[in-house]
Amino acid sequence: METYMPHRPARYDVLFEPVRIGPVTAKNRFYQVPHCNGMGRAFPSSMAAMRGVKAEGGWGVVVTEQCDVHHSGNHQREIRIWDEKDLPYLTRATDEIHRHGALAGVELAHNGSYVGNLESRTIPIAPSLKAVRGNLPITARAMDKDDIRAVRRWHRTAALNARRAGFDIVYIYAGHDMTLPVHFLSRRHNQRTDEYGGSLENRARLLRELIEDAKEAVGDTCAVAVRFGVDELMGPRGIGSEDEGRDVVEMLAELPDLWDVNLSNFDNDGQTSRFSDEGFQAEYVKFVKSVTSKPVVGVGRFTSPDTMVSMIKGGTLDLIGAARPSIADPFLPRKIEEGRFDDLRECIGCNICVAGDKASVPMRCTQNPTMGEEWRRGWHPEYIPPKDTDDTVLVVGAGPAGLEAARALGQRGYDVLLADRRRELGGRVTLESRLPGLGEWARVRDWRLTQLRRMPNVQLLPDNEITAEMALEAECSLVAVATGARWRADGVGRSHSFPMEGLEGLEGPAGTPVFTPDDIMAGRLPSGRVVVFDDDHYYMGGVIAERLAEHGCEVTFVTPDSLVSSFTQFTAEQKRVQRRVMEKCAAVHTSTALVRAEPGAARLACVYTGRETVVTADALVLVTGMVPRDELYTGLRAFGEEALGAAGIRRVVRLGDCLGPGIIAAAVHSGHLFARTLDTAITDETPYRRENVELDWDQPLPASSGGAWGRQEGQGHGR
Repeated sequence: METYMPHRPARYDVLFEPVRIGPVTAKNRFYQVPHCNGMGRAFPSSMAAMRGVKAEGGWGVVVTEQCDVHHSGNHQREIRIWDEKDLPYLTRATDEIHRHGALAGVELAHNGSYVGNLESRTIPIAPSLKAVRGNLPITARAMDKDDIRAVRRWHRTAALNARRAGFDIVYIYAGHDMTLPVHFLSRRHNQRTDEYGGSLENRARLLRELIEDAKEAVGDTCAVAVRFGVDELMGPRGIGSEDEGRDVVEMLAELPDLWDVNLSNFDNDGQTSRFSDEGFQAEYVKFVKSVTSKPVVGVGRFTSPDTMVSMIKGGTLDLIGAARPSIADPFLPRKIEEGRFDDLRECIGCNICVAGDKASVPMRCTQNPTMGEEWRRGWHPEYIPPKDTDDTVLVVGAGPAGLEAARALGQRGYDVLLADRRRELGGRVTLESRLPGLGEWARVRDWRLTQLRRMPNVQLLPDNEITAEMALEAECSLVAVATGARWRADGVGRSHSFPMEGLEGLEGPAGTPVFTPDDIMAGRLPSGRVVVFDDDHYYMGGVIAERLAEHGCEVTFVTPDSLVSSFTQFTAEQKRVQRRVMEKCAAVHTSTALVRAEPGAARLACVYTGRETVVTADALVLVTGMVPRDELYTGLRAFGEEALGAAGIRRVVRLGDCLGPGIIAAAVHSGHLFARTLDTAITDETPYRRENVELDWDQPLPASSGGAWGRQEGQGHGR
C-alpha cells in the first residue's frame, strides 16, 4: 500500500483535532453517522468489512445502521441485538473498526409502529393505537405501563450487550419518525393522557428515561448519544426546530454525551442533489450548539473541506457527520489529511446507495464501485492489484463504464487507449448532467478524467470514431467496447413488447414528431403541446418533462405506473419528484398507457379498464426502453476468432450499457469489474463469496402426532 505524508494547508488542521465524547475520545472530527446498507444481519461479514474500510479511511467514529433491541420492533433488513447470540457478528464489526483506531458506535432502536414485524409476527406496539406505516393491514396496539418498563429493560440490556460487543458509543435513536422515543414525542403518534402523554415534558419522558438508563448501565465506559430529528418540515403538525424540536434539545441538553441532529423523516434528511445543496441542513440544526455544551454532529452531504471547516469555525457543528460522502469515498478524511484534494471522490447525491438498502441487497454506489464488494469480492476502494498479464487495452467509449475501466486499468499499470467519438468525454454522464437538477452527476466524469490525465500509461483519444477495422490495427490484445446505448423511438418498453401503433410516418408535415431523451439531450426540442410517455419509471421522464416545461412547452405527463417516477421511492425522492412534475406539467396521467400515436394527438388508455381518451399533441417524447450501441462489438466478432487472433486480439468484451442498458452505477461497476478481471463473461463459478447458514441439528423438531413433522429427527437453526 502506498503511504502518504500529511501535506495540507493549515486551515484544515481544525478537522483533525480530537473531540472528547463523554468517557471516550474521537481522534478527529470526521464522524460516519449511522446509515443502513442492505447488508445487516443477512450479510454480516460484508457489513463488518465495509465498516472497517471506513475506519481505515480515517473516519474518527464509525457507527452501525439501526440495531433492533427486541423482536417487537423488528426491521427485517437491519442488524439486531436481541440477546447474546447476536454479539459475534457485531464484535467482528467493532474489531474491524478498532483495528484502524476509530471509535465504534451502535444505533439502538425499537421501531414501534414504523414496522409490521412481518418476520417475528409480534403485534407491534406504539404510544397509542396506530396503524403501522405504509399499507400493511396491521395495527400497533397501545402500550401500557408494563410495556414501557419492558422497552426500558430491552434498551438497557441491549446497551450492556453493546458494550460486551466492543462498542464505544451507544445511541438512543429518536429520529426519522421511525422509533418509539420519537413516537412518544410526536403529538401525531401520542394521544396518551397519563404521565407519558400530553405536555412535551411528559412526551419526552421515555426519551429521558432511556438516556438515563443507558448512562447508568454503560456510561462509565461508553458514550451515550442521542440521534434526534429537530425538524419534520411539517409546520405545526410536526416537530419543528423553532418550537418543540428546540424545546426537546433544551430540556435534555446536558443529559447525553453527544447530540446527533438532523431532519426528519429520512426523505427530508437524505434529500438528493436534485432537490438540495451541500450543507442544506445547517439552518435547521445551528441552534443546537447554543443550548448544550455537549458535542454536536450533523450532516448535509458534506464533500468540500472548506464547507466542513466553516461548519466547525462558524459554530454550527463539532463533528462533520457523513453517510453518503463516506460511501462515495471511504478515504475522504485521509485524503484531506494528506492534502490530496484532487483525489476526493465526491458524492453526487443520487441515493443509489439508499436504493440498494431499500431493496434489501448489499448497497452500491455510483461513484464507488467497490461499495458492498469489500468482503465478498475483496475489492478495496483505493488499492487494486497490479497487472498480472502483458495485455494492452483499447477501450472504446468514454462514458461511465469506459472511464472507470480505463482508470482502474491504468491504476493497475496497463497501457490503455481510451477513444470516444465525441470531442467532449463523459458519454451519458455529460449529457444527463445538463438536465434539470442533475448537475452534480458530472462528478462521475470529472473525478475519473482527473485521475486519467495524471496517468502516463493511459492515452485519451477524443473525437475518434473507432471502426472494427481500426480496432484490428490498434495493436491491443484486449478490446473493451463501452459505446453505450440509445433510447428507443418505437415505444417498446415495459408496457409495450412490440413497436407502438401509429408511429410509422408521423415524421412528415402532417404527422406528430416523435422525440426520445437522446433528442432532448442533443438540444433537439419540440414545441407546443407535448406528451411525455414515461415507461422507464426512474429519473429520466421527470427531468425531461421539467426541461420541456422550462422551454415553454405545455407538457402532458403519462405513465402506466400508479406513481410518477415510481423507482424513485427507492431513492427517497418520489414525493418530491411527483410534486415537481405536477407543478411543471399541464396534466399528469398515472395508471395510463400511451397506446397509439395519431396525427396531432395521442391515444391513451387506463391500464386497468382499457378505457381510452385522446389528448392533443404537437409532439411525443418516448421515455421507454434502450438498446445497446453494439455495432462495433458485433462487427469485431464477425471477423471470427482466427482473424482477431492474427491481429493480436485475444478478447473482445462489452461494458456498461453496451452490455446491458441500466443505471450509471451499473455502468461504472461493469467497467471496474472488467478492469479487475479482464472479462465480463458469465461463468459457471460464483464470482463472489457467500455466507451460508450453518445448521444445528441438535434441536429436535416439535412433537407431532404424525405426518412429516413426526418423522423428522432434527431442525436447522442458523447460528
